[in-house]
Amino acid sequence: MKTVLAALGLAALAAVGAVLYLLFRKPAAAAAPGIKVEITPARLERGKYLFEVLGHCDSCHSPRDFTKFAGPVISGLQGQGHVMPPELGLPGTVVAPNITPDVETGIGSWTDGEKIRAIREGISKDGRALFPMMPYQFYRSMSDEDAHALVAFMNTLPAKKNPLPRSKLNFPVNVLIKGAPQPVGSAPHPDRNNRLEYGKYLVTVGACAECHTQEGGGKLNKDLLFAGGREFRIGPYLVNSANITPDPETGLGSWSEERFIAKFNGFRSFDGGSAPAASQANFTIMPWIGMSRLHEDDLRAMYAYLRTVPAKQNAVTVHPEYAPSN
Repeated sequence: MKTVLAALGLAALAAVGAVLYLLFRKPAAAAAPGIKVEITPARLERGKYLFEVLGHCDSCHSPRDFTKFAGPVISGLQGQGHVMPPELGLPGTVVAPNITPDVETGIGSWTDGEKIRAIREGISKDGRALFPMMPYQFYRSMSDEDAHALVAFMNTLPAKKNPLPRSKLNFPVNVLIKGAPQPVGSAPHPDRNNRLEYGKYLVTVGACAECHTQEGGGKLNKDLLFAGGREFRIGPYLVNSANITPDPETGLGSWSEERFIAKFNGFRSFDGGSAPAASQANFTIMPWIGMSRLHEDDLRAMYAYLRTVPAKQNAVTVHPEYAPSN
Protein backbone atom coordinates (compact mmCIF):
# COMPACT_ATOMS: atom_id res chain seq x y z
CA MET A 1 0.00 0.00 0.00
CA LYS A 2 2.81 2.35 0.92
CA THR A 3 4.45 1.62 -2.42
CA VAL A 4 1.25 2.52 -4.26
CA LEU A 5 0.85 5.75 -2.28
CA ALA A 6 4.47 6.65 -2.92
CA ALA A 7 4.02 6.05 -6.64
CA LEU A 8 0.87 8.17 -6.69
CA GLY A 9 2.67 10.90 -4.79
CA LEU A 10 5.53 10.90 -7.26
CA ALA A 11 3.09 10.99 -10.18
CA ALA A 12 1.26 13.93 -8.62
CA LEU A 13 4.53 15.78 -8.07
CA ALA A 14 5.57 15.11 -11.66
CA ALA A 15 2.22 16.39 -12.92
CA VAL A 16 2.48 19.55 -10.81
CA GLY A 17 6.03 20.04 -12.01
CA ALA A 18 4.99 19.69 -15.63
CA VAL A 19 2.18 22.22 -15.19
CA LEU A 20 4.49 24.69 -13.45
CA TYR A 21 7.06 24.26 -16.21
CA LEU A 22 4.48 25.01 -18.89
CA LEU A 23 3.11 27.97 -16.97
CA PHE A 24 6.43 29.65 -16.32
CA ARG A 25 8.59 28.64 -19.26
CA LYS A 26 9.45 31.35 -21.73
CA PRO A 27 9.02 31.00 -25.49
CA ALA A 28 12.08 30.36 -27.63
CA ALA A 29 13.42 33.77 -28.51
CA ALA A 30 16.59 35.17 -29.97
CA ALA A 31 17.79 38.65 -29.16
CA ALA A 32 16.21 41.25 -31.42
CA PRO A 33 18.65 42.27 -34.17
CA GLY A 34 20.33 45.57 -33.42
CA ILE A 35 19.47 47.34 -36.66
CA LYS A 36 18.04 50.64 -37.76
CA VAL A 37 16.14 50.30 -41.02
CA GLU A 38 17.05 52.85 -43.64
CA ILE A 39 13.99 54.43 -45.23
CA THR A 40 14.25 54.73 -49.02
CA PRO A 41 11.62 55.41 -51.70
CA ALA A 42 11.96 51.83 -52.98
CA ARG A 43 11.45 50.39 -49.50
CA LEU A 44 8.43 52.60 -48.85
CA GLU A 45 6.81 51.45 -52.08
CA ARG A 46 7.52 47.78 -51.37
CA GLY A 47 6.56 48.13 -47.71
CA LYS A 48 3.21 49.70 -48.56
CA TYR A 49 2.56 46.82 -50.97
CA LEU A 50 3.36 44.28 -48.26
CA PHE A 51 1.32 46.09 -45.59
CA GLU A 52 -1.81 46.79 -47.63
CA VAL A 53 -1.81 44.16 -50.37
CA LEU A 54 0.31 41.00 -50.16
CA GLY A 55 0.74 40.66 -46.39
CA HIS A 56 -2.55 42.50 -45.74
CA CYS A 57 -1.34 43.60 -42.30
CA ASP A 58 -3.88 46.41 -42.22
CA SER A 59 -6.79 44.01 -42.67
CA CYS A 60 -6.11 42.58 -39.19
CA HIS A 61 -4.61 45.58 -37.43
CA SER A 62 -7.30 48.07 -38.53
CA PRO A 63 -11.03 48.28 -37.85
CA ARG A 64 -12.98 47.08 -40.90
CA ASP A 65 -16.48 47.90 -42.04
CA PHE A 66 -18.12 44.50 -42.43
CA THR A 67 -21.43 46.07 -43.39
CA LYS A 68 -19.74 46.37 -46.81
CA PHE A 69 -18.37 43.70 -49.14
CA ALA A 70 -14.95 42.38 -48.08
CA GLY A 71 -14.85 44.57 -44.96
CA PRO A 72 -12.85 47.54 -46.22
CA VAL A 73 -10.47 49.16 -43.74
CA ILE A 74 -12.16 52.19 -42.21
CA SER A 75 -10.55 55.34 -43.55
CA GLY A 76 -8.22 57.09 -41.12
CA LEU A 77 -7.92 54.12 -38.73
CA GLN A 78 -5.16 52.18 -40.49
CA GLY A 79 -2.98 50.21 -38.10
CA GLN A 80 -4.56 51.47 -34.89
CA GLY A 81 -5.66 47.99 -33.80
CA HIS A 82 -8.93 46.63 -32.43
CA VAL A 83 -10.49 43.81 -30.45
CA MET A 84 -11.37 40.83 -32.63
CA PRO A 85 -15.10 40.03 -32.93
CA PRO A 86 -16.16 37.37 -30.39
CA GLU A 87 -18.21 35.46 -32.98
CA LEU A 88 -14.96 34.34 -34.61
CA GLY A 89 -14.86 31.78 -31.81
CA LEU A 90 -11.32 32.59 -30.70
CA PRO A 91 -9.97 31.13 -27.43
CA GLY A 92 -10.44 34.22 -25.32
CA THR A 93 -10.25 37.92 -26.02
CA VAL A 94 -7.85 38.45 -28.91
CA VAL A 95 -6.60 41.94 -29.65
CA ALA A 96 -4.86 43.00 -32.85
CA PRO A 97 -2.59 45.64 -31.31
CA ASN A 98 -1.94 49.19 -32.38
CA ILE A 99 1.07 49.01 -34.72
CA THR A 100 1.34 52.71 -35.49
CA PRO A 101 4.36 54.69 -34.22
CA ASP A 102 2.47 56.11 -31.22
CA VAL A 103 4.88 55.80 -28.29
CA GLU A 104 2.28 55.24 -25.56
CA THR A 105 -0.31 52.99 -27.20
CA GLY A 106 1.46 51.73 -30.33
CA ILE A 107 4.95 50.46 -31.13
CA GLY A 108 6.72 53.81 -31.27
CA SER A 109 9.04 52.73 -28.45
CA TRP A 110 10.06 49.50 -30.20
CA THR A 111 13.36 49.21 -32.01
CA ASP A 112 13.29 48.20 -35.67
CA GLY A 113 14.88 44.90 -34.69
CA GLU A 114 12.09 44.22 -32.20
CA LYS A 115 9.50 44.90 -34.90
CA ILE A 116 11.19 42.48 -37.30
CA ARG A 117 11.43 39.84 -34.57
CA ALA A 118 7.70 40.21 -33.85
CA ILE A 119 6.80 39.91 -37.53
CA ARG A 120 8.93 36.87 -38.32
CA GLU A 121 9.30 35.14 -34.96
CA GLY A 122 6.15 36.02 -32.98
CA ILE A 123 7.89 37.60 -29.99
CA SER A 124 6.67 40.85 -28.45
CA LYS A 125 8.98 43.59 -27.20
CA ASP A 126 8.65 42.21 -23.66
CA GLY A 127 9.38 38.62 -24.70
CA ARG A 128 5.80 37.32 -24.75
CA ALA A 129 4.65 34.88 -27.43
CA LEU A 130 2.19 36.51 -29.81
CA PHE A 131 -1.07 34.69 -30.49
CA PRO A 132 -0.46 32.88 -33.80
CA MET A 133 -3.50 34.39 -35.45
CA MET A 134 -0.66 36.73 -36.31
CA PRO A 135 0.71 34.48 -39.08
CA TYR A 136 4.36 34.58 -38.09
CA GLN A 137 4.60 30.88 -38.94
CA PHE A 138 4.30 32.10 -42.54
CA TYR A 139 6.06 35.44 -42.14
CA ARG A 140 9.18 33.64 -40.91
CA SER A 141 9.79 32.97 -44.61
CA MET A 142 9.77 36.71 -45.35
CA SER A 143 13.09 37.82 -46.80
CA ASP A 144 15.33 40.20 -44.89
CA GLU A 145 14.78 42.93 -47.46
CA ASP A 146 11.00 42.56 -47.41
CA ALA A 147 11.01 42.66 -43.61
CA HIS A 148 13.07 45.85 -43.73
CA ALA A 149 10.75 47.37 -46.33
CA LEU A 150 7.68 46.52 -44.25
CA VAL A 151 9.15 48.12 -41.13
CA ALA A 152 10.26 51.17 -43.11
CA PHE A 153 6.67 51.73 -44.24
CA MET A 154 5.22 51.06 -40.78
CA ASN A 155 7.56 53.69 -39.36
CA THR A 156 5.91 56.30 -41.60
CA LEU A 157 2.32 55.53 -40.60
CA PRO A 158 0.53 58.36 -38.78
CA ALA A 159 0.74 57.72 -35.03
CA LYS A 160 -2.70 56.85 -33.63
CA LYS A 161 -3.38 57.09 -29.92
CA ASN A 162 -5.66 54.12 -29.34
CA PRO A 163 -5.24 52.36 -25.98
CA LEU A 164 -6.23 48.71 -26.14
CA PRO A 165 -6.19 45.84 -23.63
CA ARG A 166 -3.80 42.95 -24.04
CA SER A 167 -5.11 39.73 -25.48
CA LYS A 168 -6.43 37.47 -22.72
CA LEU A 169 -6.34 33.84 -23.82
CA ASN A 170 -8.09 30.93 -22.19
CA PHE A 171 -6.20 28.05 -20.57
CA PRO A 172 -4.54 25.95 -21.95
CA VAL A 173 -4.08 28.04 -25.12
CA ASN A 174 -2.30 30.75 -23.15
CA VAL A 175 0.31 28.14 -22.22
CA LEU A 176 0.49 26.19 -25.46
CA ILE A 177 1.22 29.22 -27.65
CA LYS A 178 4.59 29.56 -25.94
CA GLY A 179 5.76 26.75 -28.19
CA ALA A 180 4.80 28.56 -31.40
CA PRO A 181 7.59 31.13 -31.81
CA GLN A 182 10.83 29.94 -33.36
CA PRO A 183 13.95 32.05 -33.94
CA VAL A 184 14.84 32.49 -37.60
CA GLY A 185 18.06 33.36 -39.31
CA SER A 186 18.76 35.47 -42.34
CA ALA A 187 16.34 34.89 -45.22
CA PRO A 188 17.35 35.69 -48.82
CA HIS A 189 14.90 37.10 -51.33
CA PRO A 190 13.63 34.52 -53.83
CA ASP A 191 14.50 34.66 -57.51
CA ARG A 192 11.70 36.50 -59.30
CA ASN A 193 12.69 34.80 -62.55
CA ASN A 194 11.90 31.41 -61.04
CA ARG A 195 8.11 31.62 -61.24
CA LEU A 196 7.39 28.58 -59.08
CA GLU A 197 9.86 29.56 -56.38
CA TYR A 198 8.62 33.13 -56.32
CA GLY A 199 4.98 32.02 -56.43
CA LYS A 200 5.54 29.79 -53.41
CA TYR A 201 7.12 32.73 -51.60
CA LEU A 202 4.16 35.00 -52.37
CA VAL A 203 1.58 32.41 -51.34
CA THR A 204 3.51 31.80 -48.11
CA VAL A 205 4.02 35.45 -47.16
CA GLY A 206 0.41 36.09 -48.16
CA ALA A 207 -0.56 33.42 -45.59
CA CYS A 208 -3.07 31.93 -48.04
CA ALA A 209 -3.03 28.57 -46.25
CA GLU A 210 -4.06 30.24 -42.99
CA CYS A 211 -7.60 30.85 -44.20
CA HIS A 212 -7.87 28.29 -46.99
CA THR A 213 -7.08 25.29 -44.76
CA GLN A 214 -9.35 23.75 -42.14
CA GLU A 215 -8.19 24.07 -38.56
CA GLY A 216 -8.55 21.83 -35.56
CA GLY A 217 -7.05 21.99 -32.11
CA GLY A 218 -5.23 25.18 -32.98
CA LYS A 219 -3.40 23.61 -35.92
CA LEU A 220 -3.96 23.59 -39.66
CA ASN A 221 -4.96 20.24 -41.15
CA LYS A 222 -1.98 19.60 -43.40
CA ASP A 223 -3.82 16.75 -45.12
CA LEU A 224 -6.22 19.37 -46.49
CA LEU A 225 -3.76 22.16 -47.20
CA PHE A 226 -5.41 24.86 -49.37
CA ALA A 227 -8.57 22.72 -49.67
CA GLY A 228 -10.80 25.35 -48.08
CA GLY A 229 -13.79 24.76 -45.86
CA ARG A 230 -12.65 26.86 -42.91
CA GLU A 231 -15.62 28.64 -41.38
CA PHE A 232 -15.67 32.32 -40.46
CA ARG A 233 -18.51 34.14 -38.73
CA ILE A 234 -18.76 37.90 -38.25
CA GLY A 235 -21.96 39.63 -37.24
CA PRO A 236 -24.95 38.10 -39.03
CA TYR A 237 -22.85 36.41 -41.73
CA LEU A 238 -20.97 33.16 -42.27
CA VAL A 239 -18.52 32.23 -45.01
CA ASN A 240 -16.50 29.11 -45.77
CA SER A 241 -13.12 29.57 -47.43
CA ALA A 242 -12.82 28.26 -50.98
CA ASN A 243 -10.83 25.24 -52.15
CA ILE A 244 -7.85 26.70 -54.05
CA THR A 245 -6.11 23.42 -54.87
CA PRO A 246 -6.01 22.35 -58.55
CA ASP A 247 -8.81 19.82 -58.12
CA PRO A 248 -10.84 20.15 -61.36
CA GLU A 249 -14.24 19.58 -59.74
CA THR A 250 -14.08 21.32 -56.38
CA GLY A 251 -11.02 23.58 -56.64
CA LEU A 252 -9.32 25.81 -59.20
CA GLY A 253 -8.33 23.02 -61.58
CA SER A 254 -10.63 24.29 -64.33
CA TRP A 255 -9.54 27.92 -63.93
CA SER A 256 -7.28 29.45 -66.55
CA GLU A 257 -4.52 31.83 -65.56
CA GLU A 258 -6.49 34.71 -67.06
CA ARG A 259 -9.60 33.85 -65.08
CA PHE A 260 -7.54 33.76 -61.89
CA ILE A 261 -6.10 37.22 -62.60
CA ALA A 262 -9.49 38.63 -63.57
CA LYS A 263 -10.96 37.44 -60.27
CA PHE A 264 -8.58 39.69 -58.34
CA ASN A 265 -8.67 42.62 -60.74
CA GLY A 266 -12.46 42.62 -60.72
CA PHE A 267 -12.58 44.22 -57.27
CA ARG A 268 -10.42 47.26 -58.04
CA SER A 269 -13.50 49.39 -58.65
CA PHE A 270 -14.47 48.88 -54.99
CA ASP A 271 -11.42 50.77 -53.74
CA GLY A 272 -12.06 54.19 -52.26
CA GLY A 273 -15.24 53.38 -50.35
CA SER A 274 -17.43 52.17 -53.21
CA ALA A 275 -17.87 48.56 -52.04
CA PRO A 276 -21.48 47.34 -52.11
CA ALA A 277 -23.39 46.36 -48.98
CA ALA A 278 -22.54 43.00 -47.46
CA SER A 279 -25.05 40.17 -47.53
CA GLN A 280 -24.99 36.46 -46.81
CA ALA A 281 -24.71 35.93 -50.57
CA ASN A 282 -21.47 37.90 -50.92
CA PHE A 283 -19.94 38.08 -47.44
CA THR A 284 -16.22 37.42 -47.19
CA ILE A 285 -13.35 38.20 -44.84
CA MET A 286 -10.92 37.87 -47.77
CA PRO A 287 -9.44 41.38 -48.15
CA TRP A 288 -10.33 41.50 -51.84
CA ILE A 289 -10.17 45.27 -52.08
CA GLY A 290 -6.54 45.44 -51.01
CA MET A 291 -5.58 42.25 -52.85
CA SER A 292 -7.13 43.53 -56.06
CA ARG A 293 -3.93 45.58 -56.31
CA LEU A 294 -1.67 42.53 -56.51
CA HIS A 295 0.76 42.97 -59.40
CA GLU A 296 -0.05 40.92 -62.47
CA ASP A 297 3.35 39.20 -62.46
CA ASP A 298 2.77 38.24 -58.82
CA LEU A 299 -0.66 36.81 -59.62
CA ARG A 300 0.81 34.75 -62.46
CA ALA A 301 3.49 33.39 -60.14
CA MET A 302 0.92 32.58 -57.44
CA TYR A 303 -1.29 30.82 -59.98
CA ALA A 304 1.66 28.79 -61.26
CA TYR A 305 2.58 27.66 -57.76
CA LEU A 306 -0.99 26.81 -56.75
CA ARG A 307 -1.18 24.53 -59.80
CA THR A 308 1.58 22.42 -58.21
CA VAL A 309 0.05 21.83 -54.77
CA PRO A 310 -1.70 18.47 -54.25
CA ALA A 311 -5.25 18.50 -55.59
CA LYS A 312 -7.81 17.84 -52.87
CA GLN A 313 -11.38 16.94 -53.68
CA ASN A 314 -13.32 18.96 -51.13
CA ALA A 315 -16.61 20.50 -52.19
CA VAL A 316 -17.22 23.73 -50.29
CA THR A 317 -20.38 25.81 -50.13
CA VAL A 318 -18.77 29.21 -49.73
CA HIS A 319 -22.01 31.04 -48.93
CA PRO A 320 -24.38 28.60 -47.22
CA GLU A 321 -27.82 29.49 -45.99
CA TYR A 322 -27.29 30.93 -42.54
CA ALA A 323 -29.46 32.31 -39.77
CA PRO A 324 -27.42 33.25 -36.69
CA SER A 325 -28.85 32.24 -33.35
CA ASN A 326 -29.51 35.02 -30.87
